[in-house]
Amino acid sequence: MDRRTNTRIRTALLAAALATMAGAPAATRASDEPKRCCFANPGYSGTCQVDLHEGETCASVLSYLNNPRASGKNYCGNTEIRGGWRSIACEKPKE
Repeated sequence: MDRRTNTRIRTALLAAALATMAGAPAATRASDEPKRCCFANPGYSGTCQVDLHEGETCASVLSYLNNPRASGKNYCGNTEIRGGWRSIACEKPKE
């Protein structure tokens, strides 16, 4: 693995760890509705919306999407685009 890729992976992992530690207290995280995260990438058409499962965070999904060696999970229509993902605000559904 080249130095540049190694640095990107370390940065993504650090960002994921910091985002997890800075999360809201457990009492405010609990909700009946699944938490949704949204992501964008110039190479992906539209917005990727992910409903989180037990143990997942927006930061962990973002880290996965930006990891060039990631495989085995089905996010964003099982896209193979790795790198360049960013977190964006999810639009509320129109009623």
